[in-house]
Amino acid sequence: MPQGRFLTGLGPVPPVLGLAVSGGGDSVALLVLAVEVGITCRVVTVDHGLRPEAAEEARQVADLCARLHVPHQVLHWQWDKQGNLPDAGRRARRRLIADWATDHGLGTVALGHTRDDVAETFLMRLARGAGLDGLSAMAPAWEEHGLHWRRPLLSVGREELRDFLRARGFDWAEDPSNTDLAYERARARQALAALPLGLTRDRLAEVAQHLASARAALDAATVTAARNHLRQDRSDVLLDPNGLDPEMQRRLLLRAVAWIGGRAYPPRAASVARALEALAQGRPAAVQGCGMVAQKGLWRIFREWAAVRDLSVPVTEPWDGWRLDGPAQPGLRIAALGEGVVLCPHWRDSGLPRRSLLASPAVWEGNDLVAAPLAGLGSWTARKDRPLIGLNPPRE
Repeated sequence: MPQGRFLTGLGPVPPVLGLAVSGGGDSVALLVLAVEVGITCRVVTVDHGLRPEAAEEARQVADLCARLHVPHQVLHWQWDKQGNLPDAGRRARRRLIADWATDHGLGTVALGHTRDDVAETFLMRLARGAGLDGLSAMAPAWEEHGLHWRRPLLSVGREELRDFLRARGFDWAEDPSNTDLAYERARARQALAALPLGLTRDRLAEVAQHLASARAALDAATVTAARNHLRQDRSDVLLDPNGLDPEMQRRLLLRAVAWIGGRAYPPRAASVARALEALAQGRPAAVQGCGMVAQKGLWRIFREWAAVRDLSVPVTEPWDGWRLDGPAQPGLRIAALGEGVVLCPHWRDSGLPRRSLLASPAVWEGNDLVAAPLAGLGSWTARKDRPLIGLNPPRE
């Protein structure tokens, strides 16, 4: 029975657990398991509006939650036709769920991914030529958007969960996109069904878990290396490549880029490889909106002005990973300092290169520069909202 593995995979049980339930067999089993073992929970369903059946499936989840006496809410998202649909949907879903969890005071949300998802993801990433990080098993737990996310069913197979539901008389919906070969995951499922003897879903999931253990050990070594080879210089990161093998240089560079840029996904491996080659030869490089130069035996990684020149928010909101503190008042906004650096008479005293200051946060009132904390102008202070050491680069 899957109850014990569900509890083990969940870890510490929060006072109230958030559950993302689409209506499919995996997430319905997640809900029934949580109720059966006595966990107090709330349920959210995200309707992407992409299929006419989605509204009915959300209603079925609502009916099931009413039957189980579990609070339920439906959230809606509409695709803007920009970018990759599965990727955009996944990111939007997590953002919506995180906002919902915050509104209800929840600190943990569980998702219904299974051992089959681990095997399918492994196969998809293998086809893309992924390395250790990509081939490692799906993360059982992580933090994102200020929320703890859990995948407590990664040790349980999809068919076992359906048998569990059948035995209790629960129905579920089947998403037709699961068999639509226009989608990569559907093609992976088809390929898994045709694997030769010995290469089963369970075997691939087992291999992915072995790689996850290796990745965890390497991550720990990377944190140790970061303490000795990474240093924050206000808005920039200084990386000392001396004594590091190429793989550790790559990992520390990814951490620096993640800290400076804060993107949801890591840069492409090919672009990182080109940057490392350039830096080793003393040439400048750029990756994911971050510039980098080699100087005096160190690599300086900094934010490129072009990446933030059009970004503007009220002073009370975070800006490109920065938070500013000072005498806030209506009409003030945060934007890149840019050419406003010429209005900072003591910017050279900061010790930061001009190119770094161009992309630094500044306080503006209309077109008037009020403060530039990193350039020594005004009484405002600036702080990053994420750590450098210990930060793991983003990955799926």
